Formats: sequence, C-alpha cells, structure tokens
Amino acid sequence: MDRRAFLAGGLAGGAALALAGCSGTLPKVDARAASFGRNATGTVHVWCRSATQAGLTAAVAGFNKANPKLQVELTPVPDGQYVTKLATAIRGGEPPDVVDIDDINSQLFIFREAFADLTDVVKGLDYFDAISPGHLRLLEYRDRYYGLPYLADNSQLFVNTELFDRAGLDVEDATKDLDSLLAAAKAIRKTGDDVYGWSISGNAAGIIGFVTQPHVWATGVDMMSGEVGKQTANITGNEALERMLEFYRQLWKDGVLSKATYADAGTTWGADFRAGKVGIFPTSYGATVPAATKAMRAKMQTVLIPSWDGKRSFFDGGDNMCIPNGAANPSGGWAFMQYANGLQQQQALPDGGYFPTRSDAATPAYRKKYPLAFGPLDAIEKGYAPQTLAYNLLVNQPSSPYFAMFREAVFGSGAAAALKTAQSDYTRILDQVQA
Repeated sequence: MDRRAFLAGGLAGGAALALAGCSGTLPKVDARAASFGRNATGTVHVWCRSATQAGLTAAVAGFNKANPKLQVELTPVPDGQYVTKLATAIRGGEPPDVVDIDDINSQLFIFREAFADLTDVVKGLDYFDAISPGHLRLLEYRDRYYGLPYLADNSQLFVNTELFDRAGLDVEDATKDLDSLLAAAKAIRKTGDDVYGWSISGNAAGIIGFVTQPHVWATGVDMMSGEVGKQTANITGNEALERMLEFYRQLWKDGVLSKATYADAGTTWGADFRAGKVGIFPTSYGATVPAATKAMRAKMQTVLIPSWDGKRSFFDGGDNMCIPNGAANPSGGWAFMQYANGLQQQQALPDGGYFPTRSDAATPAYRKKYPLAFGPLDAIEKGYAPQTLAYNLLVNQPSSPYFAMFREAVFGSGAAAALKTAQSDYTRILDQVQA
C-alpha cells in the first residue's frame, strides 16, 4: 500500500470480483528459457500506480539511457482504476509487459493465474536472501513466485526526541509495548497545552489500517486465518486486536489525542507532528520526512511498531513488479525489472519517499545519507502484509469492517460490540470474494 492511496479510499468495492475472467486463454510466459531477459530489443510497456510514479521515473530514465535498443514506456494509472483497467487489458489480450502494482493487490491476479511464474529467475538472483520476505510473501502462491518486489512503503513510529527529553523519557524504554506507549504519550501531553502525545487520522480508513494493524501482526496473528481462497475471520477472541483497540480508546479518553482526531480524514496527515506539536506519530517515511524542515528532521527518531507484549512489526506496503501472461515483450520486461531492482536504483528510492526492498541496500553510505530510512531494513523479517483477495474491502474502503470496528471501539461504545460485528462482516466479505 501507499500512503497517498489511503486518502482516496482504495479500490472500488467490487474490483476483486471483476477478476474472475482474467486467467483466460492468454499464452503463458516461459521464464525458464536461457535467453529470458537477455539481448531483448524493442519497447517495454510498463504500467505504474500514479501514487508511486515518483519512485519509478528515475529508474526508467536510467534504463533508457543505458539501453538504446530496449526502451521503456511508462504509463501511470490512477490507483482507484488500476485493478479494473489491468483486468480489462488482460481479458482483452493486450496487457502491458510489466505491471508495477500495489503489493497488497498482487494476490488478486496471481490467484487468477494472470501473472507469469518467475520462480526460477527470482530465486536465481544473487541477492535473493536479502529481498523483503513480507513483499515476497505477497507474490507467492503454492510455493511459486509471480513477481519481484520493487519499492517499500513501511509504517513506523516516528518520535520527537525533543518532546521525549522534555518529558524525561527514554525512546526505547518508552516505546517497548502498549503500556509504556500510553504512559509516554500521557507524559508528553503534560508538557504543554498545545502538545499532544499521539496523532492519528481517525477518519481515514487506509491510514488507520496502515498504522494500527502492525500492533496486532507483531504477535504473530492476523485478522484472518487460513490460506488464500479459504480464509476465515479471526476477529472475536483475538487478544492482540482487543488490546490494540483498548489502547487507542484510552488515548482518546485520556485526551492524549486532539479532538480533531475524530474527523481527521488525512488531508493534512503529519502536519501537527512536523510542526513539533506531537510526541509519537505512526506513519510512513514519505508522509513525514520529505516535507519536514532540516531542524525537525534532526529531532526525529524511528522505532518499529510494538504489540502489547513487546514484539515489533511494520506494514510491508509498496509495490511489486509482475509480468502478465500474454505480455508482448516479457524478456524485455524482466531485463527492466532486474535493472530497477539493482542496488544503485534501490538506494535512491528514499529520494521519492520510499524504502528499498533489499536489506543489503542499507550500507554505511546509505545510512549516512538517509538516517531515518533504514529501520525496516535492519529488521526486514518483521515486516508483514496479509495475503488475501479482499484487503480493500476488509480494511481500506471507508465502508470496510476494520474501519467501522476501529471507529466504534475507539470513539463509540467500545470494543465488545464492534468486534462481534466485524467478525460477521469479515466472514460475509471473505465468503463473497472467495466464492
């Protein structure tokens, strides 16, 4: 996922169901040929999400300069239209050669056999062991890989060290679990009438899912269980989920969150933190660092998102690159994918607001240049995003059950009724999408 897509509310509600005809009769790409990705010529048509276009433009320019006989044409597609347009192109027999797709939506096409099996060439990469396992998992189906991760958009906790010092707090100790976070946020709130301990966009479905679910995932559980296509809801009886909701409810009840939180739809996401008025802010690098002043960046520190019992995780959002079956130039597509995932290109991603998907990108030079952009790389195995056909329907839509559950549990009557309703709604949606 990408933080800019959150504000648009994600994909249309019925998008997952529109993919039923994608597998079709398109010829399968054979990535096992010795010539695959070598000496390709012509044009490579690449589709990217408009939201993440900035992360890809420089790679395309560099590739075209280095490969005069093989040129990439980049087409940005609005995020809200991406799945539908791609499904239509595949069904029409004219897919692009490479799709740079929201990683959370990869399974929609993989499950329908619309993407090429790239297992052999992906596992043959000399940096395979350094690739983000969370992103790879979203490309995996029945022990095969159907693409290559490209860029990461990870959620973390950003803290204002100046406010922590003012409140007499140690960053590591004060962020180790939900109890310590609550105590720290309350202590920071006491440092000034216009200072708040925590900030969140309480009326933005995608943002809520992006920054709150890792509190649960860190414990090793999800809101769903089972394999893709046979998933069931795991809401009621989910202790980590209950504790996370109670944590946020307490932040709200104790006045640690501003009153604007209730209606905040994310249009000014992070402005309060960048202004130095918030102590702890769960967010992404791109939503926080590029727009901050040099002085404010110097006050920032990041930690991974903790669970109630002291484990940590982060949302493995971002983009995966895949080759649709039926692509006209799949060999050229793989050549570009390898280039885009080269170390030099990966290490430049923070310039566009994103992280590499390769842990070996975090060299000493990279750390010096991007001091706030290596936390997830150092703990890359802790990243997670759910394999599912229904993420947007379950979490990212304004009408989603996860969003409704969070709102009712935090701002409304509490967690008990909210969890029961969410269990029923998750079950209904999963049954519908997996039918």
